[in-house]
Amino acid sequence: MWAQALQMLDEADRLQRRFFTEAGERELRAPSWEPPVDVFAEGDDVWLFFAVPGVSAEQIEVLVDEAGAIVVRGERRLPVPARSGSIRRLEIPHGRFERRVQLPAGRFELFARQLDRGCLVLGLRRTA
Repeated sequence: MWAQALQMLDEADRLQRRFFTEAGERELRAPSWEPPVDVFAEGDDVWLFFAVPGVSAEQIEVLVDEAGAIVVRGERRLPVPARSGSIRRLEIPHGRFERRVQLPAGRFELFARQLDRGCLVLGLRRTA
C-alpha cells in the first residue's frame, strides 16, 4: 500500500510539472498566471500592491496602456533546487505573468515604485 501511495505521488508530481511548464516552453511565452493585486485610492493617488514573491524588481515591467489600464508583467522562475530535484508540492505560480488593472478616469503618472517583502508597490497620481 505504501508503494502505491509513493507511485501516486510521483505520478502527481510528473503531471504537475507538465501542467506548470512555463508558457514560453509551450506557446510563444504567453503569460501563464496573474498576480493578485490590492488597489487603494487616497485623494488623487492610487496605490497598487501586486503579490510577486521571488521576483526581483529588474524582472518586472510596468506601463500604462492607451486604454487607461496599468500593466505589470514579468517572470517568476523556479528556484534552482526545483529545476533539477523532485517537486513534492508546487503552490506558488511560476512562469510568465501579466496583470492589467483598469484605472479610474483621468490621466495618471507613476510617482512611486518599490519592491517590498514580495509585493510590487506602485503609486500613481492623477495629473488631469
